[in-house]
Amino acid sequence: MLLPLLLALLSAPPETDSVAEAKQIANVRQVTFGLPRAGEGYFSPKGDWIVYQAYPVGYPFYQIYVQKLDEKTPRLLSTGRGRTTCAYFSPDGEKLIFASSHLDPQIEETEFKAREAAAKGGRRRYQWDFDPHMDIYSINLNGTGLRRLTDAPGYDAEGSFSPDGKQIVFTSSRDGDPDLYIMNADGSNVRQLTNQSGYDGGPFFSPDGKWVIFRSDRQKEHMLQLFAISVDGKTEVQLTNNLDQVNWCPYFHPSGKYLVWSGADYSQGPMSAYFNLFTMDLEWGGGTVKAGEVKQVTFSTAADVLPVFSPDGKSLMWTSTRTPDGTSQLWIADWLRGR
Repeated sequence: MLLPLLLALLSAPPETDSVAEAKQIANVRQVTFGLPRAGEGYFSPKGDWIVYQAYPVGYPFYQIYVQKLDEKTPRLLSTGRGRTTCAYFSPDGEKLIFASSHLDPQIEETEFKAREAAAKGGRRRYQWDFDPHMDIYSINLNGTGLRRLTDAPGYDAEGSFSPDGKQIVFTSSRDGDPDLYIMNADGSNVRQLTNQSGYDGGPFFSPDGKWVIFRSDRQKEHMLQLFAISVDGKTEVQLTNNLDQVNWCPYFHPSGKYLVWSGADYSQGPMSAYFNLFTMDLEWGGGTVKAGEVKQVTFSTAADVLPVFSPDGKSLMWTSTRTPDGTSQLWIADWLRGR
């Protein structure tokens, strides 16, 4: 779930405190080029490929692309139609999942309205659409074998694999509002994990596969906070609790000792809220987890969001508008903290 002003274009070039950032990241560089806007990237298990969503030239909705990390040539993986989002590699690196609305029975009308709105309003702000035609699909890395995994009425998206590749955790609105569900990797044996009013989304398994982290606005609409829940659903922990700040897109470090996420202070309203990256130490024990020390990672007036660690924990990749023209692209840096 992304707030309407999350990736708003800034009226002035972003300012970044490189000295403050150098305490935890180094060798910051842009990863994606040649597409109008790109973001939400994830690494392959070996760290040599990335998958992400990007706007194709001349098309109004994100599509899914893959590329070698050391190259600049993206390859379209999704169908090229409809809204797509939330791609993720399987642990063996042979398959990926992503969400798509390309089977929308009114797709021509949907595309026409999006093009018409873009023509009237110029460049659109990024906003999230809970498209009821969005379903989760699996596909081979070479682009073959597209298979539909969900077909329940409503929005199914934001999926990611368990470490052993046997399960997928995802967000679905099939019960009336967005909650978390877990299913087998082939789409079978779907079970509900959370059942709260409001939005629960963006789930990822812990490295040991025993927990899921996610974001939720169950306390106040749009004011996302971070939570963790055991995979059996019996234990849930709130990790942040500050309704003046939006906290979202948490992601585990491979060590499981801490997570990274994006947050912004909304106490003065959205126009003065700058999303930066933070880490939180995790204190495990007694069958539960507690929030530990928090450190700020990026210091910029750009929007720094959707951070992920490489499988070896040595790199941090995220989506940022710190590009010269203010568009969102993927960026990567060496991660200095390590374990």
